[in-house]
Amino acid sequence: MTVCHRRVQQPFKPRSTSLLHFHSISAVRSASTAVGAAVDPFTDHPSHHHLAAVDSKSTLLKSYTVTPPIKPWPQRLSPKRVVSMISRQQNLDLALQIFDHAGKFHRNFAHNYETYLAMIEKLSKARAFEPMETLISQLHKSQIKCGENLFITVIRNYGFAGRPKLAIRTFLRIPSFGLQPSVRSFNTLLNTLVQNKRFDLVHLMFKNCRKKFGIVPNVFTCNILVKALCKKNDIDAAIRVLEEMPAMGFIPNVVTYTTILGGYVSKGDMVGARRVFGEILDRGWVPDPTTYTILMDGYCKKGRFMDAVKVMDEMEENRVEPNDVTYGVIIEAYCKEKKSGEVLNLLDDMLEKKYIPSSALCCRVIDMLCEEGKVEVACELWKKLLKKNCTPDNAITSTLIHWLCKEGKVWEARKLFDEFEKGSIPSTLTYNALIAGMCEGGELPEAARLWDNMVEKGCVPNAFTYNMLIKGFCKVGNAREGIRVMEEMLDNGCLPNKVTYAILLEGLYELGLEGEVTNVLSMASSRGGVDAECWGVFLAKFVNGGNIDVEGAKIDRILVESAA
Repeated sequence: MTVCHRRVQQPFKPRSTSLLHFHSISAVRSASTAVGAAVDPFTDHPSHHHLAAVDSKSTLLKSYTVTPPIKPWPQRLSPKRVVSMISRQQNLDLALQIFDHAGKFHRNFAHNYETYLAMIEKLSKARAFEPMETLISQLHKSQIKCGENLFITVIRNYGFAGRPKLAIRTFLRIPSFGLQPSVRSFNTLLNTLVQNKRFDLVHLMFKNCRKKFGIVPNVFTCNILVKALCKKNDIDAAIRVLEEMPAMGFIPNVVTYTTILGGYVSKGDMVGARRVFGEILDRGWVPDPTTYTILMDGYCKKGRFMDAVKVMDEMEENRVEPNDVTYGVIIEAYCKEKKSGEVLNLLDDMLEKKYIPSSALCCRVIDMLCEEGKVEVACELWKKLLKKNCTPDNAITSTLIHWLCKEGKVWEARKLFDEFEKGSIPSTLTYNALIAGMCEGGELPEAARLWDNMVEKGCVPNAFTYNMLIKGFCKVGNAREGIRVMEEMLDNGCLPNKVTYAILLEGLYELGLEGEVTNVLSMASSRGGVDAECWGVFLAKFVNGGNIDVEGAKIDRILVESAA
């Protein structure tokens, strides 16, 4: 941290404001006094007399103030204000500095549970677990009274990060903070274990929750256990839990039955799924959108499209509103059936209800429309989605660029790319789609400009990018330039694949440049750029393209050179 001068008790003002500088002077002074030799120039300097008057390190520190991490720093600071400052701060390091500065350097301020909670939440969501654990240890030493929400947040985020063991450790630490874990934190832990496919641990924890942890489970705990058993593909065990729930004092609900219905769907048993659905209706419950959607998805996966449509009709008859997932399932099914009219109508309904389709769904619909030759309709759809606040992304943009280029509309694709670039950062996928289109269309100068732009923006070309350029040069009869591109590919640490060699060898043979093939092989093998599949491409070309004895001798020579 930066240390700056505030006030001086002596008339002379020291030149340096570094604490390290002052400690160095003190050390030099001690050494020169001990030796008793020649006069030390530092001790003769007026600043030495100022330092000699300082009684202790704490007195010295009081003469200086640490620069706050942000300006203006508030004169009066309350825990509520610190929570607000941390929550608003986008930069994680700066948020941690604010927390640290407030606790160590702001007079009359002390952190409380709320400030620790705000900072630990921010760190755990960002998966900055090391500094988060440091703060948890500080909180433990501070003896500040804690709430359970802090541990629920940490357990949940360890689960999202795929670290279930640390989630369990966090749960087991709760009592050391003077808290009795509740069923809320226990259920959060069980959900984390399900999420990370630790199904056996869920059952083990459930069996021991009363005896080991003093926790009384509730219906949500039972539902999580049922979910774990269904995901483990043990439907029979899940049904046994369902049947035992009343004896445990719990009444199964729609969620319990929907979970078991989903287990049957996962097994592909639609008879069992429909039976459970019927039981829900028999009990007088109204299935929720999730129940209907799971059943529809099961029928779609089995290819029983009309049954899925009937379920959606039942849903409307029972006045249950479909959600975004329901729309996604049925739109995906209509895409498979190539029913573009129904797809567009359902998308309109979806947008009217303020649901935004996912990127994957948009790509699927665009692909379906373009496969039917309706590229213009796909572009119009995308414009409509943008007006409805659908966020443009690389997956959707690259899909549209691919189809525009396939239709020969490379400059429309370039225009779309430029529009996208104004508000977003194109990925390698998006650059590749346009570079491939330009190369296929014979627009090599434009492909080269895109390449330069790509590298300049820090987007790293991959094997596909190089392959498209090589293909472009071979297509216009300039296979030697393709060799140069492959050489650059190797220089940049990107290994050619069998597609690279197939494109390049085809181009060389078509131009009668068979002599260059061995040079390509020699260059690539000397840099470790030829695997078993790539050797297969070369051998096939040699066998089909010339004298097998002569070409075999060349391969032997290259292999010896490569080994050497």
